[in-house]
Formats: sequence, structure tokens, C-alpha cells
Amino acid sequence: MNTTKKLAIVTGGGSGIGFAIATQFVQHDIYTVLVGRDEQKLRRACEELGPNSECYSCDLSDLHAIPVMVDRIIARYGHIDILVNNAGINMKKSFTDVTDDEFQAIMQINVTAVFALSREVVKHQLDKKVGGCIINISSMASQYGIPKVIAYTASKSAIEGMTKAMATELSPYGIRINCIAPGFIATDMSAKALDADPERKAKALGRTPLGYLGQPADIGAAALFLASDAAQYITGVVLPVDGGNAVGF
Repeated sequence: MNTTKKLAIVTGGGSGIGFAIATQFVQHDIYTVLVGRDEQKLRRACEELGPNSECYSCDLSDLHAIPVMVDRIIARYGHIDILVNNAGINMKKSFTDVTDDEFQAIMQINVTAVFALSREVVKHQLDKKVGGCIINISSMASQYGIPKVIAYTASKSAIEGMTKAMATELSPYGIRINCIAPGFIATDMSAKALDADPERKAKALGRTPLGYLGQPADIGAAALFLASDAAQYITGVVLPVDGGNAVGF
């Protein structure tokens, strides 16, 4: 796969799936900027990734900070070729107990910030007329009726709809938009949801034909493919990486 020398932004890149994606990018000579709120976590991640990476601390819930960050990255490097919208938050809570503020907080990070960051990156990609690639990270929660994650489910359903609308509008300009929908992946976030609920974990594994939780590296490999020239005719897709969970019974 010919990825050449490109620059990528990976939000939530300090750990879990985001770090796995950044690892794949760096190993394939894509200079990668990790974005997140925890500066210490980002710095540790960059130390592990090596000189082909750097970190940028930014609270994506602060929408005013997003254009500033993008402008600074453009001023320093001149281009942003790949954007991975991976950062997201979840909350397990009964439907009637979720407050308006809690619902909005999840939508702010998982949807509104994704829109705002994508918009700012696309502005520069359109100006330079060199195309680009945006990869949104959804979840199989958008396909299922999973209880007690109403806000997260709504946010990821929105991401998949945005992916298709963005692809239709932007692909004529050479900007490909795709989405990865991870299944049950072994991360800290999934551990909190599954380890405390053995029944849910058994149900998840029981309907997964491959029979085990995926690894963050599985999502990293999918992201590398979608960002590479090997996927140059792929846009507007939602790619499940779920061990067959979506088709399991």
C-alpha cells in the first residue's frame, strides 16, 4: 500500500483505538498529530511512537479551540491529509435517569466536535485542491438496540449519517469520507461496560462468530487501509470491524 508521506490528525490518540490507529500510521511513515485533553497521556504516547509523531492538547468540547488548533497545524506543516475522528465518550445509565445536560455533553464531543473539526480541516483541503481523507469512528451500537447507552447510540447513529452526507458532498473534490464501526474491542472503555456486566459480555461473545473480543490493532489496520491509495475508490462506507457480530445469531 502506497501511503507516501502524509500528515494525519488522530483525535483521542493517546490510548486505545486512537493509539492503535496512530501506531499503524507512524509505522507506515504518516506523520501523526495526536489530539486529546490529557497532555501527559499524549506525551507518553508520542514518546512510544517516536519522532514521526507529536501531540496537541485540546479540549474538543471547546468548539472555539478547534479552528485555532487546525490553523496552527496548517501554519506549521502546510497541509492536513488525513483526519481520524476517534475521540468519544460514553455513559451507561438508564434511559429515564439521563439528564439533558448529560445527553448534550455526549453529543457535544461525539457529534458536534466531529462536525466542527471536519469542517475546519475540509476548508484547508478545498483551498489546496489536493483532496484528502476523513475517517469517522462509529460503533456497532448504532446498529443495535443496546440498553442504557441512549446518548452514545444516538451520537454514533448521527456519525454514520454524517459520513454519508459528507461523502456525497465532498467526494467530487477528491475528499473521501469513510467510517469504521468497531464491534466489541478490548479497550478500557469496553472493559468498564463489559467486565461489570458478565451477562452482557457473554451475550456479546456468544453472537460473535469469531468468538473473541477484537483488538485495537484490528481497527488500526482498517484505518490504515481506508487512508491508503488501496482504498482510493472507496467513499461513504460504514465498515464493520466486529468479528462478524453484526451477522451473528
